[in-house]
Amino acid sequence: MPAAPEPSGLALAPFRGVRYARNRVSGLAQVTSPPYDVIAHDKEDQLIEADPHNVVRLILPRHVPGQPGSVYEDAARTLRAWQDEHILRPDPDPALYVYEQAAAGAGDPAEVLQRGLIGALRLSPPEAGVIRPHEDVAPGPVAGRLALMEATEANLEPIFLLHDGSARGASSRLVDEVAAGRPPLVEAVTRDQIRHRLWAITEPAELAAVAADLAPRTALIADGHHRYAAYLKLQARRRAAGAGTGPWDYGMALLVDAAAYPPDIGAIHRVIAGLPAAAAADLARSAFTVRPLPGGGPDALAAALDELAAAASKGPAFLLAGGNEISLLSDPDPDQVNLAMPPGHSARWRSLSASVLQELLIPRIWGLSDANDAIRIVHNDAEQALREADETGGTAVICPSMSTWDVYDVAAGGERVPRKSTSFGPKPRTGLVIRTFAQS
Repeated sequence: MPAAPEPSGLALAPFRGVRYARNRVSGLAQVTSPPYDVIAHDKEDQLIEADPHNVVRLILPRHVPGQPGSVYEDAARTLRAWQDEHILRPDPDPALYVYEQAAAGAGDPAEVLQRGLIGALRLSPPEAGVIRPHEDVAPGPVAGRLALMEATEANLEPIFLLHDGSARGASSRLVDEVAAGRPPLVEAVTRDQIRHRLWAITEPAELAAVAADLAPRTALIADGHHRYAAYLKLQARRRAAGAGTGPWDYGMALLVDAAAYPPDIGAIHRVIAGLPAAAAADLARSAFTVRPLPGGGPDALAAALDELAAAASKGPAFLLAGGNEISLLSDPDPDQVNLAMPPGHSARWRSLSASVLQELLIPRIWGLSDANDAIRIVHNDAEQALREADETGGTAVICPSMSTWDVYDVAAGGERVPRKSTSFGPKPRTGLVIRTFAQS
């Protein structure tokens, strides 16, 4: 890895990816996983049952009680063992990796969900404006990802970045040319019927063209805010320790041209364990218009989601659901909203449903903290949120999706939307390629 000068623009450097040896595992679909923060606990078991070498053992390691060490040391030992046993092997040359996600069996380019470049992203502080976060982070997840990175000395999964390629530069053209005309390194179809393909770009002229095209651009973090914050903290620690420049000046990222492949933005819901939906709705009447909706069964939830979408097009709105109860919350009291909002935020930020949830509904109406252990996070799956509410005798808070333009406008104004309020997709599959510091 070349020495990292002070960041002056967007840079994605090649690295020697570490990948699964296909003859040592049951299949690439069986050893890869979704990103760590969208895996429900029961899904961990399913992933490990699919193949004992599933990458979930690295990104969400489980520590055996009574054994010495920590979960992070366990992950580091597992990673070293898999490399020693040649289950994971480094590629021969540094590369940028073209990554494609498409519906299984898709032959028409219009059916491609997403293509982008995986590389080593040169780190840049948020104030430089090169890498723009759009969400706040919580200290706990940042500390956990940092500890995992320090123990393994690796980036185990890429963060997800978007850039505006509306000018259709060299990097965007190359991504499509490679995917359309070259045989992939690997190909796998996962259980969700998404086909994942990966190619390596190693030709110096092509790498130089990508570097020149990206240099004047900026990127928005779509997913991976906690990991990016952990990248920056690790870099600061190494520099403070006198380590100088090195692989910690970079972090693995998937960079997607948002003009060519517009992202889907799903909602992130909350489950309030132990607070019945009827009680939650009664409390909310002090600040919202609360309208009961027919409850019971998937058809009722689907109809309620349509009601939510209509209400959210006019202002902040939510569904509260649990058991056979569903209520629509809308039209929050403006005076209470104003009192709840922290100073210094724009009118657009204050009008987001996510802001009203974070500042008014959860803390002031229900007297809870969004970081409370009783509050679960569910990504873009209202049915799963409702199931978890029923399991815990609680309330599913179903949130509306945020528009792409809301996210871009808030970020462009130097603000961040409340944490855990957007779920960009499709998310990259974890385990297709790993970046280790030793191979960077």
